[in-house]
Amino acid sequence: MNSEKIVCPVDRTLSLINKKWSIQIIRDLFFGKKHFKEFKEDKPNLSNKVLSSCLKELEENGIIEKHVLNTTPVSTEYYLTEYGKSMNRIIYELAMFTLEDEKDKVYSEETKNNLKNSFRETLNIDD
Repeated sequence: MNSEKIVCPVDRTLSLINKKWSIQIIRDLFFGKKHFKEFKEDKPNLSNKVLSSCLKELEENGIIEKHVLNTTPVSTEYYLTEYGKSMNRIIYELAMFTLEDEKDKVYSEETKNNLKNSFRETLNIDD
């Protein structure tokens, strides 16, 4: 008899991105590699401690890789692994869930269309 605990695959996937900033970090890395300080540039409420913890968890889960550069001072850059890049469809569908909601009045139709195109291009989505 198999003693393996069965976990819902949806729960498992969501657990990979459940920290407050994880999905934003993953999304940012679709634009290319980033240095530690670059993550904070547009996230003033993100503390170094929380960012470090989030990056470490994403690295432990194989979503991102860290590369320490031999510079003075030492610099670290982060990038998506192939596994991390495979999350493009998940991120795209999350965005489309809101952008295709006819009741959503946050975005104009023009903005929705621009965002949809931007997500398709950035995340390399072929519809």
